[in-house]
Amino acid sequence: MIDSRAIVSAQAEIDVDVEIGPYSVIGAGVSIGKGTRIGPHAVINGPTRIGCDNRIFQFASIGDAPQDKKYRGEPTRLEIGDRNVFREFVTVNRGTTHDRGVTRIGNDNLMMSYAHVAHDCQLGDQIVMANCATLGGHVEVGDWVIFGGLSAVHQFTKIGAHCFIGNNAAVTRDVPPYVMAIGQPAVPHSVNSEGLKRRGFTPAQILNIRRAYRTLYRSGLKLAEALERLDEAARDQPEIAPFVSFIRRSSRSIVR
Repeated sequence: MIDSRAIVSAQAEIDVDVEIGPYSVIGAGVSIGKGTRIGPHAVINGPTRIGCDNRIFQFASIGDAPQDKKYRGEPTRLEIGDRNVFREFVTVNRGTTHDRGVTRIGNDNLMMSYAHVAHDCQLGDQIVMANCATLGGHVEVGDWVIFGGLSAVHQFTKIGAHCFIGNNAAVTRDVPPYVMAIGQPAVPHSVNSEGLKRRGFTPAQILNIRRAYRTLYRSGLKLAEALERLDEAARDQPEIAPFVSFIRRSSRSIVR
């Protein structure tokens, strides 16, 4: 299953079910789970752990050193879950000692060509990064987020679950769950209602989320006042609770 023209370190742990194409390079400290397929000319460096049934296309660079001038070769790592797809020229870097020391990517994510995940990013599940979407260092991304092509996220920014980031958007502040953000710099546009429908949210739940969005962004209330109202709504509307908790833990302030 490993092409004879591939270069695989003796210190790599490769499941017998893994496929590795010609001219790919697998470095020391790399662990790859069963069912994973690696195309030609890909480079994977460690310490990196890759789960099962992932697909890594040609020319991808996974697990190399962080692009951080403060990095001095300290032992950091990359952890990737299961069933992810990394298309051509995707780059994913390991963590740094200035944060958790690890970059993490969950399960069932799609990274389209030229997407970039920088050091110390923490990604959930079912995320789509369209072509050339870029995450700066230390970015946190919730489940089911979609990034449009050529979008970019500033370092240390948080993106809540079920968000939609428009193409060419420049995200410089935190984006609460369910929100569609567009522009340069990105601003809230609406609720990602179509995405919520596809994921099984009921019409009533989507209506509640729309009302929460209006309370935060259209009521003219100060943030503290809006949060008081949202706290009340979250008592019997569980779908509002993640919206409120995200805003309370925002570190860069939210898009407004």
